[in-house]
Amino acid sequence: MVSTPSLLAFALTALALIVIPGPSVLFVIGRSLALGRAGGLLSVLGNALGMLPIVVAVALGIGAIVAQSIVVFTIIKFAGAAYLVYLGVQAIRHRRHTAVTHEATPPRGSRLRILAEGFVVGLTNPKSLVFFVAVLPQFVDYSGGWIPGQLFELGVVFLVLALACDSVWALIAGTARNWFARSPKRVERLGATGGVMMIGLGGVLVLTGNKH
Repeated sequence: MVSTPSLLAFALTALALIVIPGPSVLFVIGRSLALGRAGGLLSVLGNALGMLPIVVAVALGIGAIVAQSIVVFTIIKFAGAAYLVYLGVQAIRHRRHTAVTHEATPPRGSRLRILAEGFVVGLTNPKSLVFFVAVLPQFVDYSGGWIPGQLFELGVVFLVLALACDSVWALIAGTARNWFARSPKRVERLGATGGVMMIGLGGVLVLTGNKH
């Protein structure tokens, strides 16, 4: 178990990083504008679940190996970017359909698909891998034993905080979308805007930074 002081220090550090708008927030806002509150919240949940295998990999020491391999890291980076672009294109293509069905609750099949799409985005986000590899070990109590368990515990704390904060962004963006929904044309534009945001986010992921 992580010591209480270390856990509180990590929670404050994670919260400070999470509340600053970044790629995760932009993804959530883009999805919420394109799909509404329900779609945004499902994307948030899927994104958090997608980061869970990364936390497990870091706890087991696999994450550090992946982060240090430029080939594997680059593959993950480009796969994540390509998938974001794909989701953005789909949002733009289907903006008229979402404008017509913006008030409806997504059917079960659509809910599972949206959840799965969020999962893939979370799983292929290289920034999450780098964060967990670089930051989590700094808050481990090495005198407390069972280091993998402590790393996993810290990762779960981060995921819970991210889930809560990103859900707020999803609700805000989804509510704004519903407010504009008095006009189907405006909903179409919002759906397209969400798609453009995701395409742009994919481009930023490719063009900025490296494995370091």
